[in-house]
Parts: sequence; C-alpha cells; structure tokens
Amino acid sequence: MSSVLDSEDARRRRRLTTEVKAAMRELNTQLSLLNRRFGSRIELKDADWTCLDLVSRHGPLTPSALARLAGLHPATLTGILDRLQRGGWVIRERDPESTDRRAVTVRAVRDRNPELYRMLSGMNGRMDALCDRYSPAELEVITDFLRGCSEAGRESAAELAD
Repeated sequence: MSSVLDSEDARRRRRLTTEVKAAMRELNTQLSLLNRRFGSRIELKDADWTCLDLVSRHGPLTPSALARLAGLHPATLTGILDRLQRGGWVIRERDPESTDRRAVTVRAVRDRNPELYRMLSGMNGRMDALCDRYSPAELEVITDFLRGCSEAGRESAAELAD
C-alpha cells in the first residue's frame, strides 16, 4: 500500500512541478509584454529599461559593473547609457573615489520616479491586491520561491554566457 501512495505522491509532485514551470513561462511572457509596452510609453528599449531598473535598484554603478549585472557587452552599454542620459533618466558623474579621472559612475535621476510610478500604478495595485490574499507566512514562502527562481535564472544565464 505504501508504494502505491509513494508512486501517487511522486506523480502528483511531477505534475505540480510541471504546472509551476508552465506558470513561470507564462509569467515571463506577460512581464516581457508589460515591459515592452511600458518601455514604448516612456520611449525606452527593453535593454534600456532593464539598465535603468538596475541602476535604480543597485546604483550608483560604474558602467562595467552595470554591464556585468545586465549581461551586456560594454560597447552595447555605451549606446544604452547615451540614450538614458539624453532622455534624462541617468547622469554620469566622475567617480570621486577613483584615481582615474576618466572613471565615472551612473546614477538614476530620481526626479523621474513619479512618472514611472504613475505608469506602473496599475501593476503595483494588482500586486498589492494579490498579496492581500496570502498570509505573512505564505508571503515568506512565495518570496523565498521567487528569490530561488531569480538565482536559478542568474546561474542559467551565466552557464549560457560561458
């Protein structure tokens, strides 16, 4: 009897794991669509928006650190930073801690944040409503799962870059 239950549990677990992976693929598709539509509204390409988000969350950053985080070639990043700076999204500042006078850091222009928040208010409100459905303990599990997904993605991207 125990082996029948074990085999049923194993099948259920495989089915649920497949459903999680399918849901993650759908999430990826929907977030990509959201990012493209959002980017077109603020006149930023996908890679531009990704870099702006990274600078906003982790900055100020040197261009080489940003290139590593974004997984971009430094020459590609130069064009992105030029567009972000022309659009008033970032500024390049001399790095005061560097002995190299050419060294710069990239900093997000926080004055533009209200524009971003307004545009993303629908998604933020929907995420708040979704989170309200879960207990604090469940939210901790969800957060742990999503962080694990991010790490799996980071490791998998690194494998493909090698």
